[in-house]
Amino acid sequence: MTRPATPAPAAPGPRPRAHNLFDAAAAYVAASATDDEEAMDEAASWVSPEALSFGVNELACRAVLTLSRERGVSPDVMARDLLGLPAARS
Repeated sequence: MTRPATPAPAAPGPRPRAHNLFDAAAAYVAASATDDEEAMDEAASWVSPEALSFGVNELACRAVLTLSRERGVSPDVMARDLLGLPAARS
C-alpha cells in the first residue's frame, strides 16, 4: 500500500499581499501622474476596470476634500482650481 503524497511545507517568510482596489487606484494614479505606462498597466491588471474606476474616484474625492480643508476653500473651488477651470458662476 502506498502512502499519499504529503504537500511540501510552505516556504518561510511573508506571503505576497493581494492587491485591493485602493492599492490599484493609488498605484495607477501615481503612475499616471508620472506618465509611466508600464506601471499604469500593471496596476490596472490588479483589479477589474470597474473596481479601478471606483478606487480612482474615491482617491480623487479624498484628495479634493483634504486639499480644500488645508486651503480653507470649498471642495467645488478646489476641484475647479485643480482642473484649471474658472470659478463657478453663482
